[in-house]
Amino acid sequence: MNTRHLVDPELVPMLDLMPVVTFSRESLSEIRQQSEGRFAMFGAPLLAPVVKTIAGPGGALDIYWFDPAPGTSGRPAMLHIHGGGMVIGSARTMQHSPSGIAAALGIPVASVEYRLAPETPFPGPQEDCLAALSWLAKHADELGIDPARIGIYGESAGGGLAAGVAQMARDTNGPALAAQVLIYPMLDHRTGGDACPYCNPIAGEFVWTRASNQFGWDALRGSYNLGDARKGWFSPSLAEDLAGLPPTWIGTGSLDLFFDEDLDYARNLVAAGVPVELHSYPGAFHGFDIMASAGVAQAFNRDLLGGISRLLAIGARP
Repeated sequence: MNTRHLVDPELVPMLDLMPVVTFSRESLSEIRQQSEGRFAMFGAPLLAPVVKTIAGPGGALDIYWFDPAPGTSGRPAMLHIHGGGMVIGSARTMQHSPSGIAAALGIPVASVEYRLAPETPFPGPQEDCLAALSWLAKHADELGIDPARIGIYGESAGGGLAAGVAQMARDTNGPALAAQVLIYPMLDHRTGGDACPYCNPIAGEFVWTRASNQFGWDALRGSYNLGDARKGWFSPSLAEDLAGLPPTWIGTGSLDLFFDEDLDYARNLVAAGVPVELHSYPGAFHGFDIMASAGVAQAFNRDLLGGISRLLAIGARP
């Protein structure tokens, strides 16, 4: 179904900048290179990071540390997980979101260079992100942060990983999270496939399609058979119990492939007693906020920064 007429007019020029690509094992290397080139077009981030290397489950793990006020103590902090459908992207090239949030809110943000699928299938990427969260909490004093006000956030696949890691931290008695901020998160491995529970013909025409989604999830799944209690860590929508998760902010576009799964996850969180702030942006497709000049992107950014500020009590004394 052609949905171009439903796109916010200010976002239409972006469609030519983010063409739909056809994923395959053979084309993945080239797609990764092209993706890096597109992000390079944005220029230098607002804050330059310090790269810290920690011990991860698969070896050395790089953390890009964006700190607007080194030497300050008792601050809230965020762990950022970049997007890319589980198969592309990097913390090295995707610095604008974490640096922008660090600069706008005056808080440190750590972005983790997790391993990608299919080279590293589940649970490798999730374990990398949990290791970064554990490092952040363990080294809170030397990093100048308040361990009681650590949040996790990510966009797209990063949002799905953030939701999965929040479940992992809860289930394994890991670091307590003050917030999870999920930006058009990739939560349900069934979306776009034969078992998809959502029948929305409007969503998913642009940028990230049903075919792309199935490729990403298949790459992440590897040989995992969804037969144990970790299924929510893999595909957060499958979790049988969402109680005890941190207060949540979710933002998604009305034309995004993930629209239905995101709303469904929000409903299930609310039913489990988790406070949720939910935003849907009309005429917005996947990744729409990159078009920063558009009114709908500015509304998104305002809501996002306001949500993080409230959830982490930014400006309050620890």
